[in-house]
Amino acid sequence: MAKPTTENLTLPDFPVTIVRKLAGNFIHDEINLQEMIANTDKGLILYFYPKDSTPGCTTQATEFTAHLHEFDDLGYDIIGVSRDSVESHEKFITKYDLNIALISDTDEKLCQYFDVIKEKNMYGKISLGLVRSAFVFDKDGTLTHAQRNLRAKGYTERLLETLAP
Repeated sequence: MAKPTTENLTLPDFPVTIVRKLAGNFIHDEINLQEMIANTDKGLILYFYPKDSTPGCTTQATEFTAHLHEFDDLGYDIIGVSRDSVESHEKFITKYDLNIALISDTDEKLCQYFDVIKEKNMYGKISLGLVRSAFVFDKDGTLTHAQRNLRAKGYTERLLETLAP
């Protein structure tokens, strides 16, 4: 469940590369998240995931896609973020018929801004990796909920319960 937060993060004021599929065509845009939210009447759920087409990340992306209309009814857009390339995102979107936008953060600028790159221990090997996290911003761009190190399966349902009026 996304937890109300005392973190004082704002949406960043730098360009990021977004990938989405509209009318069967891929669109790649440089967007500014602060400007995006200022020009819409919706909030934003920004979720970070480690890697396209891996089991947990696929579960999370397909669950967000399945519940997209419910989040839309609550007044939220959803954008996933990983360090994968634009090409990888295109394959991921196509393979799983995803209807959410994805940000390609190959330079890790957005990941570093949200402090989601952490040391991980996998089978005794220490490495830096992206920690699955989600941040909910209201329509004014204020961070209302954050969760770091979340469990992918069922997260969207838990988040819907949290955000429901």
